[in-house]
Amino acid sequence: MSNYGTLESRVRRKSLLSKVMKAEETVQFFKPGMNLGWSGFTPAGYPKAVPMALADHVEKNKLQGKMKFNLFIGASVGAETEDRWAALDMIDRRWPYQTGKNIAKGINEGRIRMGDKHLSLFAQDLGYGFYTENGRIDLAIIEVSAISEDCGLALTSACGVVPELMMVADRIIIEVNTGQPSFEGMHDIVMAQNPPNRQPFLISRADDRIGTPYVPCDPDKIIAIVESKHRDNGRAFSDMDETSEAIAGHILNFFSDEVKAGRLPENLLPLQSGVGSIANAVVGGLAKGPFYNLSVFTEVLQDTMLDLIDSGKLNAASSCSLSLSKDSGFPRFFDNWDKYADKIVLRPLSISNAPEPIRRLGVIAMNTPVEFDIYAHANSTLVGGTRMINGLGGSGDFLRNGYLKIMHSPSTRPSKNDPTGITCVVPKAPHIDHTEHDLDVLVTEQGLADLRGLAPKERAQVIIDKCAHPDYKPILQDYLDRAKKECLAKGIGHEPQLFDRCFKMQHNLAVNGTMKIKNWDIKIDLCE
Repeated sequence: MSNYGTLESRVRRKSLLSKVMKAEETVQFFKPGMNLGWSGFTPAGYPKAVPMALADHVEKNKLQGKMKFNLFIGASVGAETEDRWAALDMIDRRWPYQTGKNIAKGINEGRIRMGDKHLSLFAQDLGYGFYTENGRIDLAIIEVSAISEDCGLALTSACGVVPELMMVADRIIIEVNTGQPSFEGMHDIVMAQNPPNRQPFLISRADDRIGTPYVPCDPDKIIAIVESKHRDNGRAFSDMDETSEAIAGHILNFFSDEVKAGRLPENLLPLQSGVGSIANAVVGGLAKGPFYNLSVFTEVLQDTMLDLIDSGKLNAASSCSLSLSKDSGFPRFFDNWDKYADKIVLRPLSISNAPEPIRRLGVIAMNTPVEFDIYAHANSTLVGGTRMINGLGGSGDFLRNGYLKIMHSPSTRPSKNDPTGITCVVPKAPHIDHTEHDLDVLVTEQGLADLRGLAPKERAQVIIDKCAHPDYKPILQDYLDRAKKECLAKGIGHEPQLFDRCFKMQHNLAVNGTMKIKNWDIKIDLCE
């Protein structure tokens, strides 16, 4: 792998070079039960050499289940670190968002205690000391590009919760990544004060800088400097398909109509797009769309954001993370550094997801749920209401505070037993992360439901008409008609639900492998 400078050139505070050691030598600093904080946000900017060396130590010495730690990280990180730790039974607690088959399995089997949280709240609450008995983190592991003469940390491809970790960590291990170009100068860091001394984030444009390029660090807390050459194990994305292209098309048409109506300027407003293949496709659609001089204020920048820059339509992008793909996104970014880097500002999670600038800028929020119901309650986290996937992430930060709050999803998802698949539009969501009060627009490949100004029963009809798959539309319509008739007759019909039947489709899926039911009668078997 190419070298992008030496460790000595990256560590400009020369007294720290006396603390240089190999990753394997840091194992001595870890004790079971410790509270650990990592840098990183999605598979970007996270420590790799030290966590991998510790996993090797546990595996070699058969210490599975005997060396377990509590992990506090801004979001998910690479599978070669935390998911491997989960496979080795090295994780006791995990806050607030994760990705990986092994860690999800551990959570759902009850071996890993996970706490879910709005990401902006997690960042500030970590700084407040809410997550441990003494309010402290025993040890933080931080990946950096460089260390300045005054011990300022120049981070790499993500900011995460590093400022908060500097506030609460007792000791720090620094990984200096020389296996990729230095990101020095790309970050805008503010060390937020705790109340009552907290100050506003005076951001009025996506590219406004309000801080410094470095995270200040107490050099006396640093116990080791480790050189790393591991690149981010970025996420992979599916190619755009007919479904994602149709969803993107509906959203672009909606934007055009909003411009014509005078509710959006011609260059729209700053855009936020969540993680995942559909979100990636929507941004790709914008790269081909009619809008210019765009800006982005978001938490992750994915591969098609580079397409948007290439198109000449994006002026500036603010994010917490460069969440690019490993094999195409990151190499493309590094090979065209001068083209992309000056368009991007990377901010800590506490700023990228802060409600104040999101609302001030008028951010257009776009995120993908697991499912939503006919009254516009959305589930982003728990399949069937009980099985954790990844976590809430930052979607709620933007959907509660944005100018336009949009959720996009396929109308159905594939299943083993039903050729149509599982409906993503249901009578009642079995778990609710985003309420009807927070969502303006729901979109599937079938169409777009503009819910602004509609009462609950009106919303339900529009969602069924516009968003439901044709195979499920009559089933949902039958439910709504029955619910209205029974609830209105009793004088309880503002938002009609039949609680003895509203989860019948999910129950039928669990029992018979399909969400298609013959009728809503509760006196017969689910399927005949």
